[in-house]
Amino acid sequence: MLAEMHIQGLGVIDGATLELHPGLTVVTGETGAGKTMVVTGLHLLSGGRADSSRVRNGASRAVVEGRFAVELDSGAAGVAGEAGAEPDDDGSLIAVRSVNAQGRSRAHLGGRSVPNTVLSELADQVLAVHGQNDQLRLLRTGEQRSALDRFAGAAVEQPLAEYRRVRAEWIEVVRELADRRKRSRELEREADLLRHGLSEIETAAPQPGEDAELTERARRLSDIDQLREVATGALASVSGATEEDPDSTGAVTLVGQARRLLGSAEDPRLRELEGRLAEAAAVLSDVGADLSAYLEDLQADPAELERILARQAELKQLTRKYAEDVDGVLAWAEQARARLGGMDTSEEALAELAAQRDRLAEQLVEHARALTEARVEAAGRLAKAVTDELAGLAMAQAEFDVSVTPNRASSSDSEAITLDGESVHAGPDGVDDVEMLLRSHPGGPALPIHKGASGGELSRVMLGLEVVLADADTVPTLVFDEVDAGVGGRAAVEIGRRLARLSRSHQVLVVTHLPQVAAYADRHLVVDKAAGTTGFTHSDVRVVADEQRVSELARMLAGLDSTETGRAHAEELLAVADRYKAEHASEQPPEG
Repeated sequence: MLAEMHIQGLGVIDGATLELHPGLTVVTGETGAGKTMVVTGLHLLSGGRADSSRVRNGASRAVVEGRFAVELDSGAAGVAGEAGAEPDDDGSLIAVRSVNAQGRSRAHLGGRSVPNTVLSELADQVLAVHGQNDQLRLLRTGEQRSALDRFAGAAVEQPLAEYRRVRAEWIEVVRELADRRKRSRELEREADLLRHGLSEIETAAPQPGEDAELTERARRLSDIDQLREVATGALASVSGATEEDPDSTGAVTLVGQARRLLGSAEDPRLRELEGRLAEAAAVLSDVGADLSAYLEDLQADPAELERILARQAELKQLTRKYAEDVDGVLAWAEQARARLGGMDTSEEALAELAAQRDRLAEQLVEHARALTEARVEAAGRLAKAVTDELAGLAMAQAEFDVSVTPNRASSSDSEAITLDGESVHAGPDGVDDVEMLLRSHPGGPALPIHKGASGGELSRVMLGLEVVLADADTVPTLVFDEVDAGVGGRAAVEIGRRLARLSRSHQVLVVTHLPQVAAYADRHLVVDKAAGTTGFTHSDVRVVADEQRVSELARMLAGLDSTETGRAHAEELLAVADRYKAEHASEQPPEG
């Protein structure tokens, strides 16, 4: 919701702040006072084209600032978060757009400089501006289909979800089949290389950690003389006499002598040390036994060494091609097997994929047909509802229609399916083109709404649509500029009532010149024009209520603000509007 907008240096507005009501806010004022600058400011705030001619004479730039109240989990909050924008202290989001006298513009959101496209994305989530010269949101084909789907609700939502689910599977299979056919030779060459590598590895049959184990065994066999010398010397030092030196004394003998000496001592402290030497003697005895066993096992085996070296050379061939060590080679083999399993390019595999594609296409056709049927049914209801609304908006002869037609596929369309004998494009939203049409008078041609309606009629068509789509429309703020152009009398009252109804589910801002519409406002803003001390005309915006509002409505009644008749008529308009709003107050009040 747009809580507040500040305008500075835009057109005739030197500086003005608009505090908007969560319900219906109307903006009125004399011709030329600058009412349209309010809508122009909203266009700038929505990322629209910057025009230096809109900068006020004598001003260096025009600035429009908007404060939006957004929900934390809303699309608007998502846009702000992606842009790195920060909310204000009260949780609101501040958007700013400035245009200098040379036409250059800058945009800020949440205190961060952003591209204009970010403001445009934000506006898509929070604002819908309807004016006579706008490229309106609902004039885009995709938006018209989306609007129909929102109106239809679950009747379209469920088949659309099923259609999208099957389509995603179908697209994946179609692309995989096309990719396999296109890359069959390349994949076959890759498959041959993978199979050759696996054959080499399987023939060698390496075991995890085998290369490290072989290295250790080879080192031992290669250094057997040195190892024997080291082990023999250590055994002699531990156990004593050897064949080469039968008179040598080892550590075991020396420790035994020390034990006997300490054991014979009278001093208890020395006798305690004898026990610790007993432990040392046991350890030395064990080490001596282990060294003896080691020497017995340490036999030269040239044949075993040769076999180990040959095996190392065999494994080296694998590690040079596939990985740094044997464990890496085994991991490569596992990945190669998985890759081969997913790249079967045989005729049987391609035929199976083609059959799967055809099965999914059949399912997709059925879901597309169900989706089209649901849209056609909803289109009839939407057309009737909008036509009924137009009857009360001074367009009693007009007839609104919603056309649902197949989106025919081109000859090169890779996402085409055959539905009822016709090739159609299976897009993410179905196979349907949806177009809203208007027949301005009985017997006339049904034309797209932007061609079949004049400027004022187009705004009223948009109003009728918004009233009908109000419950399904997710955009919280709707803006109507001169929606009542060319309307008067009873039709003007009906427009006011419809806007009041719409404001119970949306925030509505209306620029109007009709008192019958302005009377239904929850907040009434007036744009006043006056001559400034610098010689330039300037305007400001003020809120009117009570007697001031009566005077403004009387002025709008053909300038009758200074007559009792005019004021009485204005009071009567307000009384009628207040009664209407009171009677319908319980019908879905606006949030905020």
